[in-house]
Amino acid sequence: MFVLEKLIQSSLLSYGLSIIFALVAFKHQKLANTGSNLLNALGGLLGAAASLLYLLFNESRLSFLDVQSSAPFIVITSGFDQLSAYFVLILSIVTVSVSIYSIGYISKYYGERNTVLLNVLMSTFILSLFFVFTAENSIWFFIAWEAMSVISYFIVVFESEDRENQKAGVLYIIMTQVGTAFLIINFMIMYSYTGTFSMQASADLIPSSVKSLLFVFFLLGFGTKAGLVPLHVWLPHAHPAAPGNGSAFMSGVMIKTAVYGMIRFVLVFLGVESTWWGITLMVAGALTVFVGISYAYVEKNIKKLLAYSSIENIGIIFIALGVSFIGFSRGQMTLCGLGLLAALVHTFNHALFKSSLFLGAGSIQYATHSKNMEELGGLLKKMPVTGLLFLGAALSISAVVPFNGFIGEWLTYQALFQDILGGNASTDIVSMLSMAVLAFAGALALATFVKVFGISFLGLPRSEHGVHAKEVPLSMNAGIGLLVSLCLLFGIFPMALIHLANESVAEILGHSLTEKMTGSSLFPSIPLAIENNSISPLSGLFLLAFLLLLALAAIRLIGGKPNESKYGTWDCGFKPLNSRMQYTGGGYSKPLNIIFRFLFRPTRNLKHTGVNLYHPEEMEYIMTTEPIFEKYLYAPVVRFVRSLSNLAKQKIQTGSIHAYLIYIFITVLLFMLYNRLA
Repeated sequence: MFVLEKLIQSSLLSYGLSIIFALVAFKHQKLANTGSNLLNALGGLLGAAASLLYLLFNESRLSFLDVQSSAPFIVITSGFDQLSAYFVLILSIVTVSVSIYSIGYISKYYGERNTVLLNVLMSTFILSLFFVFTAENSIWFFIAWEAMSVISYFIVVFESEDRENQKAGVLYIIMTQVGTAFLIINFMIMYSYTGTFSMQASADLIPSSVKSLLFVFFLLGFGTKAGLVPLHVWLPHAHPAAPGNGSAFMSGVMIKTAVYGMIRFVLVFLGVESTWWGITLMVAGALTVFVGISYAYVEKNIKKLLAYSSIENIGIIFIALGVSFIGFSRGQMTLCGLGLLAALVHTFNHALFKSSLFLGAGSIQYATHSKNMEELGGLLKKMPVTGLLFLGAALSISAVVPFNGFIGEWLTYQALFQDILGGNASTDIVSMLSMAVLAFAGALALATFVKVFGISFLGLPRSEHGVHAKEVPLSMNAGIGLLVSLCLLFGIFPMALIHLANESVAEILGHSLTEKMTGSSLFPSIPLAIENNSISPLSGLFLLAFLLLLALAAIRLIGGKPNESKYGTWDCGFKPLNSRMQYTGGGYSKPLNIIFRFLFRPTRNLKHTGVNLYHPEEMEYIMTTEPIFEKYLYAPVVRFVRSLSNLAKQKIQTGSIHAYLIYIFITVLLFMLYNRLA
């Protein structure tokens, strides 16, 4: 216990020293950047060590911070339980990788921007995330949550000269404050019934109807941060606007605070009392999966594409949480534990491969000064290490064995099958539809990242951006390489991760799942069996490899040695080849754009120059998609609020001092009446 406490305190001290070092060395940007990020990496290593030790060897709750304040209700208390330690482990691993990456990445801002500000923002952002995961009372959780939101806003608008970044920051801060409002309302309602802000308090005194209201408000509050459809509108704008290292933290860790919050406050504190809570999560998750991956498939901006992909993966996690909630409401602890395990495992895996993808996108932007894949091409020859690492991360998110993305989705499928095997008609249809959506998303995710890698890294450069690209600094590839290596490691040895996640499941439910799984912790052959039917990722990989080798041998044996001719990539046997002959991202995704025109509402614009329409000198074809949620859901709300504000300005803000005195008088009377009645 003493060693654990010292490790945690040392981790926090390293983060604090990172801020101080950056401020002290502000006149020397390179020194400040290098020292600050090395201290953050050290803090991440210490935090990861503390989390692993706690998860593997500790069973009792550990409190490591207790500061009493003279202000009413303000008590700063932080501690570890299995769930907190699991999420701190995620944060710590991403922190180490992103900090190493940032040493090279932030160098591009030297002499152009105040890099010390970005270093301080990143360090304080890490600290706020740490305290969100370890807070022991609602007020301290809320303070850390609000700090996380405000700091991330400044990261989003760091490149503030870009008008789009400013708009993204405004949209983000508005949406995050709307979500925060629901959370603070819930905390006040909880206090009114329990008389305490402690997160270890019992919810037995809260009526069932009030618990249902709390669930809805938590779903709105945390769902906004997670990016659940239709609360997702900020995410495709904010994540691409932030610097590459900031995007990795926001997508890899920050949106997972919503997953942590749903588990901590709904499953652990409230306890799921109604099946419709789980059904609601599954429906919201399935809709989020469908919308997220569909928009990712047609997107041309790499970072925006990754943002939509994050929405899809959050949907997968919420589907698994929905199954867990259904199992809890019915008292089926195996089903509940399986859904929770799937959610936790996919949360961990998504943090690894999505952070590495955003860092990879940052490397592409660093080398080419572009996020538009239509301006890239041929980067694999210019940036072979970055290309290989990006490919590994793309295979992970596409759930290709033996990378880790498969494990979480496979557990989610098994949780859905387990729910169907229960034979309850009220949820069977939702589970089957969720499986269909997951299958659709799995195929489309693979196609999406084939597009990203193929258009960006293969073929010939499409513009000067690709022609002049060169490999990024070693530290950047080292940061990505660490994450991709872990993706491969946990894909080959998934039981190591499953055991870590199971510690949280066992503590929350008092029900361990790994005891029912066959296979060792390092070489699992059957991760989980249901009704004597099972699928083994490892044996499936070996079987697939064997069949491919057998097919290749048969082809060579029957066809003999082929005559080979070498031509340029994608030139169809003709010369000379130029970049205009290659597939574009828009052309690749156009078939789906046509099929789902009800969702994308595509518009096409054909421009040509020249005297003769049939023999133009130049033609330009532009196809755009329409963000239906922004246009048909949020735009009318914005127009209504603006018109209401203008009306209020005309009728209320008249400029009359007498009217203002009356407003003050009426407000004071209302407060006095409220105080009297309360």
